[in-house]
Amino acid sequence: MFEYMEELSVTETENLRKTISNLFRQTCILQVKYDPVTLTPRDNLYYEMCVRHKKFIEDYLEVLGCELLHDPQEHIFRLAGDGVEIEKFSLTTTIIILLIKMIYRDKILGEGLEATVTTLEEIREYGKNTNLLNWKLKVTEWQEALYLLSKHQMIEVPGAVRDVEYQTPIYIYSTVNLYLSSSNINELLEEYREEIAEDEAIEENLYENAAE
Repeated sequence: MFEYMEELSVTETENLRKTISNLFRQTCILQVKYDPVTLTPRDNLYYEMCVRHKKFIEDYLEVLGCELLHDPQEHIFRLAGDGVEIEKFSLTTTIIILLIKMIYRDKILGEGLEATVTTLEEIREYGKNTNLLNWKLKVTEWQEALYLLSKHQMIEVPGAVRDVEYQTPIYIYSTVNLYLSSSNINELLEEYREEIAEDEAIEENLYENAAE
């Protein structure tokens, strides 16, 4: 395995290390990345590295209890297996993922791939219309959600997450569909209903206590 890397140039070896590191950090690598403002596509070097060194990466990951999956239709490489650390999203972040999935679906059906751009304002509007996000989020909650979505290659934002404002364009990748299956969504909605019921019960008790 190490003999293989010794035959590569210094630059190629470094890029291969970065590719594997990105797989563990992001769990997936896209072939093409988009500028959310100009919609200009750019090839992803790390995808090319996965193509060039697929067998080596597969063998390396197998030792760690992981597997490299390739979806040629979606043009992504994805990390899977028991060795992959599963990141648990908060309820708020999960709801935002669900809303972005809805927006992506509607835009694909309406305008096609080049129009899969949204904003915080649109996400908020979808949240109100579906009654999934009918409370005002803190800036830190938005930032946490956007950071995780960006990290896992579901969205692309121009610049830093902390600089995203209500009208800032956010590009949605098809990888958002890899998250939240139908069963996940049902579990989410059930959990959401339970939390709302608990909140309403607390408010009712507070109101009754205040009236006494």
